[in-house]
Amino acid sequence: MYNKGTIIPGLVIFIVFVTFPLWYNGLNAGTVPKPDLPVGQKECVAPVGEMRDNHMKLLNEWRDAVLRDNDRVNIKVGGKEYRKGLQLACMQCHTDKEKFCDSCHTYAAVSPTCWDCHLTPAEAATKKETH
Repeated sequence: MYNKGTIIPGLVIFIVFVTFPLWYNGLNAGTVPKPDLPVGQKECVAPVGEMRDNHMKLLNEWRDAVLRDNDRVNIKVGGKEYRKGLQLACMQCHTDKEKFCDSCHTYAAVSPTCWDCHLTPAEAATKKETH
């Protein structure tokens, strides 16, 4: 085999470089966040596990239904009706974006574009006070 003296050390360096993210933290991704759940609410529009895994898909489906198809049918949860939407349904219960949304999104290194247009309840209240 030609250049055995450089190929083997090169492979070792490559393997160390590629696996570095795995062994650097001892295969520990850090403490999993436990977001503050709404007080007094017993159920959501879907089970907890499904919301953790698929809330972004649900929000995209709602966005498309409302904006593109003008489908504004209300969602009924525990006898209470909510309009489709991040601010009209989700933020009615999950009022603290920093403690609920941001805790998981920061952990997962995700930057959703929801907040480019939507306001948190605190921001919406501030805007109402200034008008």
